[in-house]
Amino acid sequence: MLAWLNKRLSQERLDSAFGVLFRLYEVVHNKHLIAYYEETGQELDRALQIFIRMNDGGTPLSHSDLLLSIAIAQWTHHDARKVIHNLVDDLNRIGTRFDFSKDLVLKAGLMLSDIGSVGFKVDNFNRENMDTFESNWDEIKEALTLTVQLVASFGFTAYSLTASNAILPIAYYLYNKKPGQLYLSHNRFAKDRAIIREWLIRSLLKSGVWGSGLDTLLTDLRRVIRESSYDEFPVSRIREAMVRRGRQLTFDEEEIEDLVDMRYGGKLTFALLSLVFPFIDLQDQYHVDHIFPGSRFSQRYLRTANVPDEMISALMRDKNRLPNLQLLQGAKNNEKNDTMPAEWLMNTYPDDATRRTYEERHMLGRVPDSIINFDAFYNARRERLKQRIGQLLGK
Repeated sequence: MLAWLNKRLSQERLDSAFGVLFRLYEVVHNKHLIAYYEETGQELDRALQIFIRMNDGGTPLSHSDLLLSIAIAQWTHHDARKVIHNLVDDLNRIGTRFDFSKDLVLKAGLMLSDIGSVGFKVDNFNRENMDTFESNWDEIKEALTLTVQLVASFGFTAYSLTASNAILPIAYYLYNKKPGQLYLSHNRFAKDRAIIREWLIRSLLKSGVWGSGLDTLLTDLRRVIRESSYDEFPVSRIREAMVRRGRQLTFDEEEIEDLVDMRYGGKLTFALLSLVFPFIDLQDQYHVDHIFPGSRFSQRYLRTANVPDEMISALMRDKNRLPNLQLLQGAKNNEKNDTMPAEWLMNTYPDDATRRTYEERHMLGRVPDSIINFDAFYNARRERLKQRIGQLLGK
């Protein structure tokens, strides 16, 4: 090695290299500035964690990166890295785009193939399990694609799907049911789709469901689904299993109050509105829209509209909360722009009966002509929303 260095490096660079090596020798052997701990355990998971920490200053690697490498080494008929990354790209292009990672696909492989637990442990990525994963690859890919298409039809996007792993019980169910593409639109599956949609939204709205203990929860839900028939998503048994894990999907009064005050731009505001107004066909693109336009809540406009000074701060506070929000078809929302709701309703639904029906279904009551009456409209709609959310989520 020294002879090679002498031939390859200039004297200046050679002196620098020997200087660095000498400093390293001094630090390790003489100055004792480096402390070390000898790891005697032989567990591969432990070794991987140490490697990840040691590599922290280099190219970032996660546990799943290393597990994917193990899978690559053991797959024989597919290029695991290529097909998994290609599937991630395909899934993320569905609907208005998602932001899934290879972690979801790897965990789906463990879950859908009925491999042990669904944890990212080296023992789960042994030769036998990876053979099972690879042999099921086409069906796993089909089930995940169908699942994401279904979730997109519920109106979810990368922004609003706040826990990617929440779709895995759905994927496991569809993997075993094998309903095909008809599942997305055929009336025969309408009830099943509605059950899945409500369960998914509940689980995302409920704080902490998809947090710690995720692998144990997913493994338990997989068992419950496997032991049920595939005629219908077994939501009752799933909810019972979740309760046993301390993840009940009922909401108390305080939680419902928080939901009623959900704000414009919140990640789950769209999902909550879609649950409260289930008759809206989300196959079309819908936006979260201010009923009274946000642009009308400036101090200058409110004073011009003769709103009392003592009410202005409250109106400005409430403009972005759920009682002033609705789901509106994208094209209609663009047309509405900052038009006041009474005027927009008159222009859009000239027929009195049609207009009143829309107000009752979507606004939950009559819309005032002037923003000066916004407070009364807001409070009445808030109370009706609270009642409806309580009826939906309080049981």
